[in-house]
Order: sequence, then C-alpha cells, then structure tokens
Amino acid sequence: MVANVYFEDVSVGDQVPEFQRATDFMNWNRFAAVNDEFVYIHMDDEVGKAAGQEAAFGMGNLRYTYVLNALREWIGDEAEIREISMQFRAINHKHDVLTTHCRVSDKKVEHGEHRVYLDVDVYNQHDERTSPGHAVVVLPSRVD
Repeated sequence: MVANVYFEDVSVGDQVPEFQRATDFMNWNRFAAVNDEFVYIHMDDEVGKAAGQEAAFGMGNLRYTYVLNALREWIGDEAEIREISMQFRAINHKHDVLTTHCRVSDKKVEHGEHRVYLDVDVYNQHDERTSPGHAVVVLPSRVD
C-alpha cells in the first residue's frame, strides 16, 4: 500500500518519483487490448514506415498512463488526480525508455480543496521531452 502524501508535506519545486518503462511490442499490445486501440501505425512496422517513421510507433496515450501511474504511486489512495493535460510532441519507438518527470509548480487551497499543480512530461532515453503538460491533484490535509 502506498503511503499518503499530505498537502502540508508538499513544496513548490518538489519532484515526484519517476515512473520508467522500456516500451516494446508487448507493452503496446497490452495497452491496445485494454483500450481497443489496435491501430496499424502502432502495430505494423510497414505501415509505420509508410507513415514516414522508421517502424511502428507508440501510442501517445500510453505516455499519459505513465504519468497517471507516477502520480497515483506518489499521492496514495486518499488523494485524487483531478486533471491531466499533455501534448504529444515526439514519436516514441519500440524499445525506447520512457521516464516521467513531474514537478510541483504551485499549491493552494481553492474552493475548500488542497490543490497541488504540477508540470509534467515524459522523456525518452536521449533526455528529450516528448509530452509536456500539467496536472492537478487534490491532497488530504493534516489540518482538516
């Protein structure tokens, strides 16, 4: 079980522990099966090449789930992931190593909620940003 993170424990600039995975066809296949996302450019190397890539390429939404995994592991079960928005700015290929980077950019109490704002991204093994965005989580408070 994941320990809870409380609003009072978080500071602007804090880094969320990374979630990292080497992507391969098996990861893509499992993700596609669960999300009914069997799109040829993600499964067939020849179709990926016809689309101008070196081979089949990964789903943007898989990187989104990596950020979800990182945030959920960090905040625990008593908190809520309220919002995530990401832009998919780079292609990921089979066997890329993808690593989440999430940093606290702000925190405040709004409408009675203890909200933490984060800059999020997923980097590849070349330390290139692939999916910049932001997230908002609502944390429990020790004061309330």
